[in-house]
Amino acid sequence: MKRTLLCAAFVLLATAADAAAQAVTDAAFLKQYCITCHNSRLKTGGLALDALNPASVAADAETWEKVVRKVRTGMMPPSGVPRPPRAALDAFAASLEARLDRPSTSTAHLATPALHRLNRAEYTNAVRHLLDLEVDVSSLLPADDSNEGFDNIADTLGVSPVLIQGYVSAAMKISRLAVGDRTAAPAQVTYAAPAGLVQDRHLDGLPLGTRGGLLVRHTFPLDAEYEFTVGGAGPPAGGGPPLDVTIDGQRVTVPNLRRFRIPVTAGPHTIAVALMDRQRGAGVDEIYSDFRAANGGFVTAGGVQNIGILGPFDAKGPGDTPSRRRIFLCRPPESRRSSPEIDASEGGCARRILGTIARRAYRGPVAAAELDTLMSFYAQGRKGGDFEAGIQMALARILVAPRFIYRIEEEPATLAAGAVHAISDLELASRLSFFLWSSIPDEELLELAAKNRLRDPATRAAQVRRMLADPKSRALVDNFAGQWLSLRELASLQTEAPGFDENLRRAFRKETEALFGTIVREDRSLIALLDADYTFVDERLARHYGIPGVRGSHFRRVQLPPDGRRRGLLGHGGLLTVTSVTNRTSPVSRGKWILENLLGAAPPDPPPGVETNLDQPTEGDAKPTTLRQRLELHRANPTCASCHRIMDPMGFALENFDLIGAWRETEGTMPIDASGQLADGTALKGPADLRQAVLGRPEAFLTTATEKLLTYALGRPVHYYDMPTVRAVVRRAGNEGNRFSAIVLGIVASDPFLKRRKAPLQGESR
Repeated sequence: MKRTLLCAAFVLLATAADAAAQAVTDAAFLKQYCITCHNSRLKTGGLALDALNPASVAADAETWEKVVRKVRTGMMPPSGVPRPPRAALDAFAASLEARLDRPSTSTAHLATPALHRLNRAEYTNAVRHLLDLEVDVSSLLPADDSNEGFDNIADTLGVSPVLIQGYVSAAMKISRLAVGDRTAAPAQVTYAAPAGLVQDRHLDGLPLGTRGGLLVRHTFPLDAEYEFTVGGAGPPAGGGPPLDVTIDGQRVTVPNLRRFRIPVTAGPHTIAVALMDRQRGAGVDEIYSDFRAANGGFVTAGGVQNIGILGPFDAKGPGDTPSRRRIFLCRPPESRRSSPEIDASEGGCARRILGTIARRAYRGPVAAAELDTLMSFYAQGRKGGDFEAGIQMALARILVAPRFIYRIEEEPATLAAGAVHAISDLELASRLSFFLWSSIPDEELLELAAKNRLRDPATRAAQVRRMLADPKSRALVDNFAGQWLSLRELASLQTEAPGFDENLRRAFRKETEALFGTIVREDRSLIALLDADYTFVDERLARHYGIPGVRGSHFRRVQLPPDGRRRGLLGHGGLLTVTSVTNRTSPVSRGKWILENLLGAAPPDPPPGVETNLDQPTEGDAKPTTLRQRLELHRANPTCASCHRIMDPMGFALENFDLIGAWRETEGTMPIDASGQLADGTALKGPADLRQAVLGRPEAFLTTATEKLLTYALGRPVHYYDMPTVRAVVRRAGNEGNRFSAIVLGIVASDPFLKRRKAPLQGESR
């Protein structure tokens, strides 16, 4: 025993000696390569490293984390000054990280808000999974504000009187639709084709043998008759090919398909309206075969412009819908349903229904007092109607309950302020489900949480794998990737690029969503985002990219050559388009996007008063010929040069891609110059070199991706004190091939995900 203790003491002494020696080495490194500029006299970039001690980094962790980031991304030391070999820089960064990652008494990384409101997407998903009901609340609830690139950040999700009223309106509408409101008056719903949708070819999802059209999913409130109207459907001169109208794949046969009234059962149905494709016979109906304008753009005449649905008329009842099957687990005897009195049988059935729904909605047990409240709303609705009217009123109350709208994490009353505690299994179930599904836990997750089994690492890991395999994990594509990779911005993007249309806009988004979805679904390395040897295209996108042999509107996976321009995100048209401006490319925006979203080193905003409009005439109206020349004049300003020399080379490397991502060799009459040099001296000649440069710093990319995913998982910004957690997750994932599941499992096993601090300490940063 004594020998063991003596050996352990020697190991500790040796470790301490090694750490001390490394600190001396790091100090010498700083003196040789960093302090010349970053000293108390010059304070270049606002940084004075000569006043800090690299042997004791905890007191200045925020500053040292910035140093690590600059070194890891190759930005320091800058080109043009003495620079050590890459191996020495990596060793210096690793040494700092090792000291920053030592156990600390700080609990700042465990501070999370106790209340977290569901954002609009989460509310919609929760309703779908609770009631088996598709709803669109975009007209009822305002859009959510974003912070750190995401709209699920708790501190940003405030409440206002307008929002509260929106929740009340949404709850009433949803409850009526879910139960089936027999008193519903006829109302008009119109689905319009997006502006710029070209309808000269078959569109994915619509019947074969058709072109153009609209595919909509509509929930009919009752078994009744509905009037349909179809707008457009012919060239300006009149006439046009016949319409093809189907409901759930069954063709509608009526005399006038532009306006007709037919019975439809309650619940969700898919309506497809398209034009019969009569252009394939050479010379027949040639007037309908080409919708390209003389200037090379597109026009949308001759397509389906909108579908209107008016009703219900002559209602027969609420029907047998998925939501009614989900809600009505039992029913009182027929003789009691319209009785003015609520007997034990009816009351017991109502309590069973409401208790079951509330347990899922509230993500945990329902207290007797809470159920009594719901029963009081049931009784109120029952007075003015019947059993179903009572359920409808109580359901609306559930949908505005704080326990539904908010994720609430309790703080133990006996715990001292600032003390750390593990969140409950039920709270952990909610964290998992809103992270991976943007929705409420399912029954399996709730059952495990009720038995306190989610705290077991093996059980938790098994649930994560199950949840990632579930179709509901599509939420990671829609909400996480959609924001991190700027895909949501495509919806509102405006461009003057010739030939751009809605079809291309949709294809851009589908391509990147398919790539990210494949990584999640097939559990691939996240590095594939940068260098996948495949992509996903339909005919429209393949034509835009110059990929031969692709026909048809359905998306399919295509293999890319080793030197393919479209490998990874940097070749995706969607990314290249959202990082352009309306009428030209933007090397600055493209370089900034790469720094922020792939390398995690966002440049500062331009200082006040600096002209950033590169389209303005230069002095004497002698406007340079190319965008590169205009940027070089802009960079002549020393105030601008420090940031632009980092961003611009990355953007210039992508200049062969025009403002909507099509390949080009010239800008006007001038050949494209895609050359440049990164801050670490790496020479670039085009997108392939840039891709390799980013791939050459996988730790920077994986750290950034993990930061983004941790921010999204916790619903709060990630700060410098979270970086030890981030690095631990990245190390774990590295041992498992950087697979997506490994990063997720690392996050859900981390202290910030499993624990929280009861209220911040006075004066301490959160």
